[in-house]
Amino acid sequence: MPNIPAATQRSRVRVPLRFGDGYSVDAELVTFHGLTDGQEHVAVVLGDPAPGTVPLVRLHSECLTGDVFGSARCDCGPQLREAVERIAERGGVLLYLRQEGRGIGLYNKLDAYALQDQGLDTYAANTALGLPEDGRDYTAAAQMLTSLGIGELDLLSNNPDKAGQLRGLGIDVRDRVPTGVFTTAHNVRYLRAKVLQTQHTLPLGELTELSAG
Repeated sequence: MPNIPAATQRSRVRVPLRFGDGYSVDAELVTFHGLTDGQEHVAVVLGDPAPGTVPLVRLHSECLTGDVFGSARCDCGPQLREAVERIAERGGVLLYLRQEGRGIGLYNKLDAYALQDQGLDTYAANTALGLPEDGRDYTAAAQMLTSLGIGELDLLSNNPDKAGQLRGLGIDVRDRVPTGVFTTAHNVRYLRAKVLQTQHTLPLGELTELSAG
């Protein structure tokens, strides 16, 4: 197991969550000391796992445009909404990670959007800016999970890299549970690129048909 510095819980606070479609649930938000990247990541604890089951966990990277403003250029907002309800039903944790734009930051993400408007896909646009296709590191996520006493989990994600990194950091990812597919006329090329470039578990045939249409 890698030698990862221990993080400690800084505070826990109950927060009632309310979404625009009327869904509501009470959550406990946990903050931390000692995270390796120095970012203000937050754990959103939802529901209670049944005895003998492992928690359902999602690593959700912050997306201001999608999570807050409802941008149709990505599927982040709908994934966040879905994840909260699914985790609350089963019991587990959503880690809200401050990794805007796959770790490149908000301004760079918007610069990449401008290049996508010229025909580049999301990964090629990052590369054209001299940035990594995906700069996210999940060491802090492993620290947060360990601090919460979670060493085994089912991961709510279409992204195999998240599961691979967590396993490499000593977290037992028992299963990877796919999220829903949230397509719009504006994000289908983005979703298709995720399948082709980073092997996300999304229905490529369906996305190809939508892209062609």
